[in-house]
Amino acid sequence: MEKVINKKDLAFFALGGLGEVGKNMYILQYANQIFIIDAGILFPDEHLLGVDYVIQDFEYLIQNQEKIVGLFITHGHEDHIGGIPFLLKKVKIPKIYAAGVAVDLIQNKLIEYKDLPQVQIVEFKSHFTYTFKEIELSFIRLNHSIPDSFAFVFKTPYGTFVHTGDFKIDFTPVGPAAEYEKLAKLGSEGVLCLSADSTNALVPGFTESERKIGNSIKDLFSHIKGRIIVATFASNIYRVQQIIEASILYNRKVVVFGRSMEKTIEIGQQVGYIKSPKGTIIEAEEIPNYKPEEITLLCTGSQGEPLAALSRIASGTHRQIKLIPGDTIIFSSSPIPGNQEGVNKTINLLFKAGADVITHSPLTDTHTSGHASQGELKLLQALLKPKYFLPIHGEYRMQRVHADLAIECGVKKENAFILENGDVFCINERGARMAGRVHSGDVYIDGTLIGDISSSIIKERKVLSEDGLFSLIITIDTENKTIPIEPQVVSRGFIYMKDSEALTKHFVASAKNYLLTELAKVKLVNLNNLKYGLTDYLSKLIYDETDRKPMVLPIFMSINNKLN
Repeated sequence: MEKVINKKDLAFFALGGLGEVGKNMYILQYANQIFIIDAGILFPDEHLLGVDYVIQDFEYLIQNQEKIVGLFITHGHEDHIGGIPFLLKKVKIPKIYAAGVAVDLIQNKLIEYKDLPQVQIVEFKSHFTYTFKEIELSFIRLNHSIPDSFAFVFKTPYGTFVHTGDFKIDFTPVGPAAEYEKLAKLGSEGVLCLSADSTNALVPGFTESERKIGNSIKDLFSHIKGRIIVATFASNIYRVQQIIEASILYNRKVVVFGRSMEKTIEIGQQVGYIKSPKGTIIEAEEIPNYKPEEITLLCTGSQGEPLAALSRIASGTHRQIKLIPGDTIIFSSSPIPGNQEGVNKTINLLFKAGADVITHSPLTDTHTSGHASQGELKLLQALLKPKYFLPIHGEYRMQRVHADLAIECGVKKENAFILENGDVFCINERGARMAGRVHSGDVYIDGTLIGDISSSIIKERKVLSEDGLFSLIITIDTENKTIPIEPQVVSRGFIYMKDSEALTKHFVASAKNYLLTELAKVKLVNLNNLKYGLTDYLSKLIYDETDRKPMVLPIFMSINNKLN
């Protein structure tokens, strides 16, 4: 790998999180020390068939693992901690630094994976400071949709580098207040470089306070007479607490469905963010003991996930909960881009079953984002006044708009850098520069294995899903160069053979003619050559006849029963 980072360079780059929303992993490197910031996953788009998660390519870290100081976690969301088990399988991590609820979430996650190397988890507080070789690290508490979200402050020989993590400016938060005084103090002292969350950079104004949503939910509960089913993100601990508080206020018992939601309740109670009188949360078996207006069902599935609790309730396949007349479903979330179709399908099924459905709208505030909008991003610039700016955590358009906002607030145009994953930004005594690239990329996870799904397999799955499979099972007498048995056809997702007998016979006859012609040309029969040649021939023939490109799979058998 070409060397792009000198020992005295303060280098910053991403192995994930730029040009995308998810898969966050940022690297700060100085004096042969690597600080890894977050290790998240990306949930796959619908075109990544059969893929459970997308993670970073760890090649750079594998080659430089002796330099790694530790893994530093900004907060406990899956797009920031979900990749930790896979990272530990591949890379030696001396310590994981995390705070509050993130510690419990990481510990629970590591229990789920077997044969992981032991790693020390160091729990930091907002007032802690760690000193490394020429680097001092401190923390600033910020607000987000999960408790214990922190910005990192790296004091380096060249100046202060601030990394926000995910954040919003919330002057009336549900949990602890953000430490704005620390931001202002840093700004007065001087900030060399800021890397900041770009997720809501396209959204004007200010993001609504989480407290306002809590009041809106209580108002909704006051008007609903029947059973209430609330779907939200399991990781939004503050929202879960607000739903429990509304249920307590209106004398409702809470029943929790969904494995991740159950885990959130358990961890939230352990760390004190979820509080409720004894007996508020009951088991599903106790539901018949109460009237519908005395029950709140809290569940996963706000994004239309097929196997989540709400989706199974909507389709009538949930083994414990069936919809009844008078049910009201509240979506306390907004669809993640790409999930709208699944959400709409779930909503339609709920309406079809006779339920009332309430989603976030100008009239019903059931959700607010955990990310800063344009007004908050400008406020952060005004507080910190950075010399250099790096928009991170977002698609390119979000990064571009965020960079423009920073320039409006005083950052020089030449000092705002829009990076892609792998791009290396360096600062030294001579100033800042783009220093080249390190290896980066996507790795697909299917099950618990790392990298077992290549791009060629994804392409094959895509072909199978769109155009199907056409397979011929052909027996060849390699000595006499004949086809003694009529080839057998297997078609899946391509044509319905009973309705396409003439077309099927045409393909079989054409394949036989091609093979007999090729067999006549050679002295020794090479079944591999025949297989590749027939695949190309049939693929072109089928496309000419049907305008489709199924996966063509010839299977040859010799009369000596040797399978090829």
